[in-house]
This record gives sequence, structure tokens and C-alpha cells, in this order.
Amino acid sequence: MNIEVTDTGTVAARSEFAAKDYEARATHPEHQMRAAVYRGSPRISVESVPVPELQDGELLVRVRSCGICGTDLKKIEYSLAAPPRIFGHEIAGTVSRVSKGVSGFKEGDRVALHHHIPCRHCYYCDRKLFSQCEFYRRTGTTAGFEPAGGGFAEYVRVMDWIVAAGTVPLPENVTFDEAIFLEPLNTCLKALETASLETGEVVAIYGQGPVGLLLMQAAICTGAVTIGLDFLNRRLEISRELGVHYALNPRTDDVPELVHRLTDGRGVDLAIVAAADPKAVAAAQCIVRRGGRVLLFAQTVPGEMISVDAARICMEEKQLIGSYSASIELQEKALDLIQTGKVNVARLISHRFALEDFPEGINLASHPSDRSLKVLIQP
Repeated sequence: MNIEVTDTGTVAARSEFAAKDYEARATHPEHQMRAAVYRGSPRISVESVPVPELQDGELLVRVRSCGICGTDLKKIEYSLAAPPRIFGHEIAGTVSRVSKGVSGFKEGDRVALHHHIPCRHCYYCDRKLFSQCEFYRRTGTTAGFEPAGGGFAEYVRVMDWIVAAGTVPLPENVTFDEAIFLEPLNTCLKALETASLETGEVVAIYGQGPVGLLLMQAAICTGAVTIGLDFLNRRLEISRELGVHYALNPRTDDVPELVHRLTDGRGVDLAIVAAADPKAVAAAQCIVRRGGRVLLFAQTVPGEMISVDAARICMEEKQLIGSYSASIELQEKALDLIQTGKVNVARLISHRFALEDFPEGINLASHPSDRSLKVLIQP
């Protein structure tokens, strides 16, 4: 994917502009802020926009760190959202302003934000399918334009329903950079819950990028035996460092042989596809035991078609399931795993960029290498 990022000109011109712009904002900081604005695929513009105005019951949060998520990249690449938008939903920062009617928060509080919250009383919520709730699909954090997260900006407006149930106070021992993992770790915990992973089961995880490494660590916390699979050897090294039981490169290692030996010939109990490669789905079907589960985690582009062996689903009773987004019931568990260090999220951060360096950060995230993992923007 080639993302075109426009800004204010050459480096020298940008420096001069940034200095003048900073001076203007320092004089009237309540009026203007910097943001990375999606202007239509594949263009993003780093520009000045108005600081969001608050309504009763809302917060204004000064963004200190925001992770670049794969869904952000897909929305840009595949034009999944109409411009203009300010993306970024893995947000942590400091409460800057509290509007009328807010209780429980004050200026200076350190918080992490969820951008979606379910209604808790509809058909889907009653069945704990929170991400399918119509209310859940409303985005409750914004830096302007149509709400789209807003974390790639200096300030973000937090709407009242997110203030009430999606704003998480941070313990002092959790940094802003660590806190941005609350939402993605939650999605991983939900995936393992959806797959009914049990202690002692063997799980193979295709992809050992940031999400795959979160899934792997969370699976270890469940008491599972983990197999991490990736084409990048450096990522396999980090997976071993973080405690994976077996780390293999499918291009050079005999994955079926290991699985056969490890499971007495049955196959793994669960395979999670945390990579966008369609071939991984077919490979996962092959190594899962009869009656086992294949969970799709990275297949989030509407209209994407993949090939599966239907006989493995029917005759061998292998389940093909999916998991998407977070669960409001797992917020506390995600925070606890980060706070206690049971899931090491700091090790997953490879790069940090200032907002004015957004072009470099977004292009690195969209072209991952063996030296890149989680890329953060620090506005």
C-alpha cells in the first residue's frame, strides 16, 4: 500500500510553518490544533483544525499516545470511510477539560479511551455479541469531521456515553504508551473467549506481529501451549523472548511435523489467523484436529473472498469462526494483565513518531519489516 501524505511543504518550510503555527496556537491554544486528516485514499494531510467543542457530559482529552492499527490502514487503502476523517482509536492521554455534568473525572486525570461501547440491552448484547450491537457501531471519540476515533490529533472529544463506560483511569505504573494496548489486548482476550480456549490446549497463531504477540501472551496466561508462526525470523525471536513454546517459520520449518509430534498426530485444538494472507486460512484448516477450531481475526475487508475446504468443515467437523473488536466485559482484565506485566506490551513497541512526522510513521506501519512492530504516534 502506498499512502500519500501531504503536509506544509519542504522540511525547511515545514519547520518555519510549524514555528509560526505553534506561536499562533500558543496565543490561542483553545482554538486550533494539529491533526492528520484523511482527505481521500490514499491522501492524508497534516494540518491545523479547530479544537473540538464539548457538549454537556463530555471530556476533552490531550492525546499523549495513539497506536496505528491495521484497521486504520485498511480504511485508508480500501476507501472504507468517506473523507474527511481523523483516524486513530487506540488512545491514551490526559483530561484537559471537563464539561458540565461530568462526575468522576477532573483535569489532569490520566485515561485510556475505548471508542465503541454497546448498549447492553439489545438482542445482540443479551447474547454477548457486543460488536454487532447497532449502538456499538457509533464512534464516541472524535477530533472533528465525522467521528472516526480522532487519536491522530492533539486533542480528542470524548462523548458522554464513552465518558460513562469507555473511559478508563490509568494506574500510575501504566504509561501512556502501554495504555494504548488496552483496546487491542481486549480484542485478543475476546477472541480467545470466543474460541473457548482451555488450559492445556494447543493453539497455533499465524502471524507474530503486534496482534499475534498479544494473542500468544494472552493464550499463555490461559494455560495453553502456544505455537507462533511467522515468515519474519526477527518476529519469531521476539515471540520466543516473550515466552512462546514453539516459534516456527512456515517457509523453512516443518510445521505439520511439529504439530503431529506435539499432539500425538491429532492436530492443534485451535488455530488463529492473525495475518491477512488468505493462504493462512487453508493452512490452518490442515493443522487443526478433527472437531477443532479455526478463528479468523485479521479478515476485516468487506467483500474479501477466501478458499476453504468445505469437507473439512462438514466431514471433519472443524469449526470456522470469527471474532471482531472488543468486549466491554473484558476491560478490567485487559488492564490487569498490562498493569501486572503478565502481558508485556512495552516490548511490542518498535517506533514512536511525533504528529508532524506522521508521514514516516504511517508509511512504516503500512510496510512492516522484521524491525518494525507497533508504531505509535505521540501528538
